[in-house]
Amino acid sequence: MSNQNATEPKAHWDQVYATKPVDAVSWYQSHAEDSMRFLQKTGVNQSAAIIDVGGGASIFVDDLLLNGYKNITVLDISEKALLASKNRLESRAEQVHWLVADITKATLPAHSFDVWHDRAVFHFLTSADDRKTYIQNILHALKPNGHVIIATFAEDGPLKCSGLDTVRYSAKGLQAELGDSFTLISHEKVLHHTPGGNVQQFNYCYFRCLSK
Repeated sequence: MSNQNATEPKAHWDQVYATKPVDAVSWYQSHAEDSMRFLQKTGVNQSAAIIDVGGGASIFVDDLLLNGYKNITVLDISEKALLASKNRLESRAEQVHWLVADITKATLPAHSFDVWHDRAVFHFLTSADDRKTYIQNILHALKPNGHVIIATFAEDGPLKCSGLDTVRYSAKGLQAELGDSFTLISHEKVLHHTPGGNVQQFNYCYFRCLSK
């Protein structure tokens, strides 16, 4: 997970991962079952180029490798979060492209990815300018008719996470925010049970992107 709405977002997330075990943060999952299920909806094959935005220490990359996906990029603002994944994967980390970057400032290669996956980054973008840049990055980086999977806090989800404000979205609200270049294909409300015993309401949305 990463964030761009704090004064020093990189420092914030590096501090989180330096002071908390990976399996103690609120967004921890033992398996990324919902993300994998939505990935399967896209119908892409194992050679598809997938970017996990804000992937950090997420287990999603493990599940991708386990299921035979071969072209994986994990981007996060926190180098410490990525290091946690690299250490967990050991030699398998060499099969993944790791990118330390702020997604609202990153320069990604044009039309390079088949799938854009984001679990719990977009809802931290409280600035309209940051959201606009994020969307422009999708349009720039995805191949034409690429696939976009975004999971945000639902309209009845938390107002804050990790001490930071969030923006909550319904599926229709997220569609409106992304704009006409995105077509909503499928969505589902998912309840995430945190390691601390709380429940967070997420909306998982799958879009097709009419990038040019």
